[in-house]
Amino acid sequence: MTRWLSPTEEAAWRAYIEGSLRLNARIDDDLQASQGMTMFEYHVLLLLSEAPEGRLRMRELADRMVFSPSRLTYQVARMAREGVISRQPCDDDRRGSYAIITPKGRRTLGRAALAHVTSVREHLLHLLDSADIQDLGRIFTRVRSHLEPPGDGPPPGGRPSGAGAAPRRPRGK
Repeated sequence: MTRWLSPTEEAAWRAYIEGSLRLNARIDDDLQASQGMTMFEYHVLLLLSEAPEGRLRMRELADRMVFSPSRLTYQVARMAREGVISRQPCDDDRRGSYAIITPKGRRTLGRAALAHVTSVREHLLHLLDSADIQDLGRIFTRVRSHLEPPGDGPPPGGRPSGAGAAPRRPRGK
């Protein structure tokens, strides 16, 4: 039998949903206004910049982005036309391919990183004290671990992934 949310649980849930939607939309708007890129494009470049050799298999990238493979294929094709990433077939699997960040992609990411971190600080971090930030990290690490497909571990270095990843200086910058 389903147990309904208590008033306190419902208030917390609604605050999370509405706050996270507004936060993601604001960061996306800020990146588009200042850099002409979406938060999803930023995160694709960030994940690739952190990957060994600047590349990930498309399937792994789709999993890390929580995208369907077809949505990622479309996104990657668009970004490849812009020259910020490229695709390369997998030598060991003719059906698979890699997404690879290009030098132009690294430069683009480097320029966008400052706008991204500024937006994250302005719209989230400056509202929290250090204990709140630690709580937020602890809570969403637990949620992410619960929701990861079986067999997936944390990304290299144990850093968070997903559109809400903690902003940090991209590699190669």
